[in-house]
This record gives sequence, structure tokens and C-alpha cells, in this order.
Amino acid sequence: MGLPNASEDLSSEMEVDAFRRLFPLRFFERHLAESIRPDGRSLSKARDTSVFLGAVASANGSALVKIGSTTMLTAIKMEVMTPSLESPDEGCIAIDFHMPPICSPIVRPGRPAEAAPVVSKQLSDTISSSGLVNLKELSLVNGKAAWLAYLDVYCLDADGALFDAALLSAVAALSHLQIPAVAMNDDGKIVLMSEEDGQKQAQEQVNKEKRKLTSKNIPFSLTCILHKNYILTDPTAEEESIMETLVTIVLDSSGKLVSLYKPGGSVLAYTSAIQDCVALTRQRVKELKSILEEQNSAMEVE
Repeated sequence: MGLPNASEDLSSEMEVDAFRRLFPLRFFERHLAESIRPDGRSLSKARDTSVFLGAVASANGSALVKIGSTTMLTAIKMEVMTPSLESPDEGCIAIDFHMPPICSPIVRPGRPAEAAPVVSKQLSDTISSSGLVNLKELSLVNGKAAWLAYLDVYCLDADGALFDAALLSAVAALSHLQIPAVAMNDDGKIVLMSEEDGQKQAQEQVNKEKRKLTSKNIPFSLTCILHKNYILTDPTAEEESIMETLVTIVLDSSGKLVSLYKPGGSVLAYTSAIQDCVALTRQRVKELKSILEEQNSAMEVE
């Protein structure tokens, strides 16, 4: 008796899937009219978000972040460099964003992903302009030695809102970063100190022990889609491909606007729409700040 119903349900599912593939925009607009998205979220709801600190044991700082299926891994490696003449008392941060072929079917082996340099530039600009890191904290010996922090951000699964996940991953890794203890040896070179014999080998201690950066004005972002009169937060890759007008708002932890990014699109970003996006970002910042603080507190307990 149950077979006809099962057959009808299967047929119905196939029809819905076929309609979704053939007419993706109409499919989504039918859902938007009911103020719901195909994945069951409301228009203003972000996907489930998780942060795991210390994901890479060999790195000086690292974090694995998931926003829905979008997954980012950031690892930080510290190296000693000679500071520039313009900024003799400052270190430097170098950020690189990677999209290997495993992250998306549209990324082909041997061909760099188009989004990679764009996201990399956004990350560098955001972390620099937000004042997240005081570069003077990376100085070791004025004019002679400073830290160069390499941030490598790897996209493991690209399912939309790449910049949001990449920024959260980079910020989380910086919050986890432990700057190594170093000293100056007899030859005047900066060397890493081991816990056992560092003091014996060194004449002058520079960093007496491992330390963390003083992070303030932490930037968080939210990407929204503008489609007709609708605003959708935290879009999936499918939503981004169908409704192409994106706006990314970056606010710091105090609520100050860091940047606004709108890479084209057919929908005009009216003042009212931008204000709504900023209001949604403020709510999202509270969520992300709470998640990050919870993870850092858990690391301190361990």
C-alpha cells in the first residue's frame, strides 16, 4: 500500500530538482516570496559557525573555521627579518589566500582561482586598516630585527561567503598566535630560545618567554546578497551564482565601520539597503565575537 506514495514522493522530488536546475532564479524567488531559503534558513539567518584553534600543531598560530560548508584553515609562521628603513621599529604581516582544486569544482588544477588574489587583497587591506595588530609589537631590536608573520589561509571548501570565513579564520589564528621566545647570541644574531638552555646560549634576552599579541579592534564581516527588495545574509555558492549583487560589510568589535565592498552587480546599493546590511552585520559581529571569545577561553583553561 505504501509503494504508490513512495513513488509519487520520488517523482515530486525529481520534478523539484529538475525545476531548480532549469530555472534556478525562479526557484529561489518562489522561496523568497515566502521569506525562506531552500536550505530552510530565514533571509537574515547566517549558517552554523564553528571555530577550532590550534588546528596545525607545527604553526605558531592556527585556526580552522566553518561557516556552513565553507571551510577555511589559517596557519601562521613567524620569521625574523630586518625591518625597513621607513619603519625601523615595526614588524610586518604577509597574507596569502590559497584555493586548491579540492575546494570547488570550478577551480581547475594548474590554474589559479580568480577569487584568490581578490580575497587575499581584501584580507590584507582589512587587517591593516582595522588596526587589529600593532606592528610595533612585532619589533625585536630597533632597526635591526623584527618579526615577519606569514599568514597562509587555505580554502578547503568554497560554498559561498569566502571572505567572511577567511577573515574569521585569520583573526582567530592571530588570537591563537604565540610569538616565540628569542634572544641575541654572541654573534649578535637573533636565535630561538629553547626552554632548557636558551638562557645559557644567549647574552641578551629579547623575548623572555612566548607571548601573545594584544588584539584590539577585531574586524568581522558579513556578506549580503541584494536581490530586488530582498537582502540575504551569508549566501551559499549557489545563491551567489544566481543572484550576483553582493555587499560585504566589515565592522570591528566596537561596531565601527572598517570597510564596505560591493564588486559590481545589477542591483543598486541604496542608502536604506546599506543601512539594513550594516544593522545585520552588527548582529553577526556579536555572534562571531562570542564564538571567538568562547574558544579562546577554552584554550586558556587547557
